[in-house]
Amino acid sequence: MGEFLIVYSSRTGETKKIAELIAEGIRIGGHGATLKNAMDVKSENDLNGFDGYLFGSATYHGEMITSMKQLLFIAERANLENLPGGSFGAFGWSGEAPQRIFDTMKNIYKMKMTGSPLMLKASWLQGGIVMAQDYGKAMAKMLS
Repeated sequence: MGEFLIVYSSRTGETKKIAELIAEGIRIGGHGATLKNAMDVKSENDLNGFDGYLFGSATYHGEMITSMKQLLFIAERANLENLPGGSFGAFGWSGEAPQRIFDTMKNIYKMKMTGSPLMLKASWLQGGIVMAQDYGKAMAKMLS
């Protein structure tokens, strides 16, 4: 059984809820999931020991939350190359943050990324609960 680390930045709690739903999907898929707020990651050592990673941030005014930007700089030193990865986030109008996170994980960290980032207006809108759980299941399959 593998273990995923899901790190999120959330202001209203919606991106955190998406992270929790992704974790449910990973667990349904037979693996473990640990959730952390990006503000609780202080060094690359806080990222060690996991088999896959998901990073998520809400988008505000076209930008990700500052704590996620800081996490991405920390993660650059964590040697995540060739590990499974995914990104996610809630958004109101645009949704750039999950795509920027995804691109960083794929192109800078050289991770094996799932198909695309998960971008939801809210976990409870338009099938978001199932979509987030399915994203977690797809991540779990990357370790199977």
